[in-house]
Amino acid sequence: MTPTGRRSPITRRQLLGFGLGTATAGLLAGCAVPGSTNVNKAALIPAASGGETVQLTYWAWLKDLQKVCDVWNAKNPRIQVTANWIPGGNSGGYQKMYSALAAGGGPDIGQVELRQIPEFMLANGLTDLARYGAKDFESKYDEAAWAQVSFVDGIYGIPQDTGPMGFYYQTAILEQAGGEPPATWDDWKVLAEQVRKTGKQNYLEVFPVADASPFAAYAQQAGARWFRIDGDEWVVDMTDDKTMMVAEFFDGCIDEGLVDTSAGAYSPGWYAACASGRIAAVTSASWGDALIQSVQGGEGKWKVAPMQTWGDTGFGSSAIGGSTAAVLANAKHPAEALEFITWMTTSKEGIDAMIKYCGIGWSPAVDYIGAARQQPSEWFSGQNYNEEVFVPASKEQNVDWSWSPVTQSAFTSLQNQFRRKLTGGLKLTDAVELAQREIVQSFRDKGLSVRTAR
Repeated sequence: MTPTGRRSPITRRQLLGFGLGTATAGLLAGCAVPGSTNVNKAALIPAASGGETVQLTYWAWLKDLQKVCDVWNAKNPRIQVTANWIPGGNSGGYQKMYSALAAGGGPDIGQVELRQIPEFMLANGLTDLARYGAKDFESKYDEAAWAQVSFVDGIYGIPQDTGPMGFYYQTAILEQAGGEPPATWDDWKVLAEQVRKTGKQNYLEVFPVADASPFAAYAQQAGARWFRIDGDEWVVDMTDDKTMMVAEFFDGCIDEGLVDTSAGAYSPGWYAACASGRIAAVTSASWGDALIQSVQGGEGKWKVAPMQTWGDTGFGSSAIGGSTAAVLANAKHPAEALEFITWMTTSKEGIDAMIKYCGIGWSPAVDYIGAARQQPSEWFSGQNYNEEVFVPASKEQNVDWSWSPVTQSAFTSLQNQFRRKLTGGLKLTDAVELAQREIVQSFRDKGLSVRTAR
């Protein structure tokens, strides 16, 4: 335990020691995009000769990414980068990338969410950047972000932004309820009860059954580890004590009517409820600040506190979202692509441009959060919340957590089962067990060897 009573994160070296050995290469390369080859078994592609101008393409759903590229292009005539907008990953962007890879093409760089990295690896869709010197940059990134791109002693993307979590709240509503920002989830439940007493339609927060991301984040914070590799098998462990504790906790909250289950955070209904004072708070990622600022009449009424913890177990924060700048398998200039994306994600110029033009989530650089995020926020009651809350939160993550090649289908299974809580009274604990069965089958459908931990 740390001096504050929080569990120390497992180091990346320990993470890689938990069975992520050479056998993993077969587990993560068992399937491939039709027509693709494993670029990471081919000879290295040499950097361009001195007089040659390299043209890179970058596919991403970030707004105004070209303006970031233009900052680089103005000072680096040898490497010129063109950004092409694509839909968000699961809204069509990933399929566009897979189709291009299958045809032997695609961009040099693609925006790939942290949780989708293993699925792209399974399809032989990514270049191992360790072969081009990416490990030299490890010390420049938050440990948890770097752990998410590290597999089989390779590096399969460069962290672009992350989503450490905090507790956003409306100060007047908490004062009316007689409560303070909660230090633990038990405190959170007491506060939820107090808020409910202030009005029939008043809630502290929502619990979205149609979005499993928050639940996964809560389990992650508690210390769960849903997916790992043991020898030549994937091990699925979603019914561990930590996950069941989280499921049981929210079962009780739903059964007691302490959370609003009608809509998720940042939905139209949620915005209306926040504006009218019927929703008091949201436990969300750092990037939630920009979305919360769309609450009508909310300026000066909100503040941010550290995420509530699971008491003596787990970690100080968790994370939702986050993406990488990944070099795709058909990139013609991987060395130059690595040079650009490490500049973009670690230099002051690059980070400031990414915040200004693209509105990225939390910068994964260890020593710079961006000039705009070092200042107090008038909207959030004059609070310097990025430095007060999210700098510590980014360093209080469960680095033992990793995603799998079936992340999207896993979320779909969880969401489908969670909906049954509302339609048929299914317990969340039972929903997780049923979802795990479907997720194990998803592994098998991809031809992967898999077993459950218990």
